[in-house]
Amino acid sequence: MPELANCSVCTNKILMVVFMISLILAILFGNLLTLAVIVGTKHFHTPQGYLKASLAVADLAVGIFVVPVSVYAEISLMIYNSMPEWTARNSQTTPFHPCSFIGPVFAGCTLVSITTIFLLTIERSIAVLKPLHKESVITKKRTSILIVFSWMGSFFLAISPMVFSNAIALEYNPCSRMCNYALGSAEFPSQAWKILLLFPAFDFTLLGGTVVINIISLTTIRQHSKRRKHLAETESQSATKPTFSDIKAAKTIGTLTLAFTASFTPIAVFVVGNVLGNEWCTFSFFAFWILTTNSCWNVIIYGVRDQKFRSRAYQLLVSAHLNTAPKKTVNENTVNGGKLSDEIVKQT
Repeated sequence: MPELANCSVCTNKILMVVFMISLILAILFGNLLTLAVIVGTKHFHTPQGYLKASLAVADLAVGIFVVPVSVYAEISLMIYNSMPEWTARNSQTTPFHPCSFIGPVFAGCTLVSITTIFLLTIERSIAVLKPLHKESVITKKRTSILIVFSWMGSFFLAISPMVFSNAIALEYNPCSRMCNYALGSAEFPSQAWKILLLFPAFDFTLLGGTVVINIISLTTIRQHSKRRKHLAETESQSATKPTFSDIKAAKTIGTLTLAFTASFTPIAVFVVGNVLGNEWCTFSFFAFWILTTNSCWNVIIYGVRDQKFRSRAYQLLVSAHLNTAPKKTVNENTVNGGKLSDEIVKQT
């Protein structure tokens, strides 16, 4: 394993732990709020809402399972000046290695995010390009089935490196400070590298398709906006056009795609660089944690782009604050009101 000194940003352990803990809190808060809004609001009980809920669950799993393991390892290093024993071994040499679970969870949730964003893009493109067919093509049942297949396919792909190659293991990488796929031996079998390259190949194929579909949808929206400015549309014409909410939702999905593509690109560059023999220790830290921070960005995008989501989230936060507020003031007001009423009765 690479020496800790190779990672130039890993020297400030306190700052690193503070960053990781803050990230956990942001992921948990943002995605729990998203789920509360979607589950608790009938307006969001739609195919698009189901997909957003699936995306929030995938991001939530990263905050619950993936990041805490890194926090535990870094706190152990801070307190005992040494990493836990399991971090010095890989999953091939340890029967119950934590990374055997955490690694596939992180990879699987990342793949779920990509496939969900792809499905969101497809759903929005149909609403924009074929608005008359939206209700018949995009149903809750079909969306639920696609979500199940998305999770099953993503986690199958996440465990496939260990299933199809004995040379690939999972280990806690001192550069990325995460559980990563690695070669279990010092040799570099080409077959193992080809399997590892399946991840960026699959991810960029889906992301590429997502970007293309977004471009087509946004181009259609732009053309529609121009026509609406210059032509007075009849009722029959407007019936075949996408609604304002569909257009706004398509732009939101485009923003999600852009954010995820930007956060995933460094990982893909790092994997390809590894195949070519580059270690890039410091770069790997930034690449993996930039991708991890994406798990708390979606709720911000929804809040900025979707007024109904923002209003509902605000209502939930305000009601939660009122429910936890001390009741002393209310009781005092009630008592004082009662005394005042008694005095008025006596005077009359």
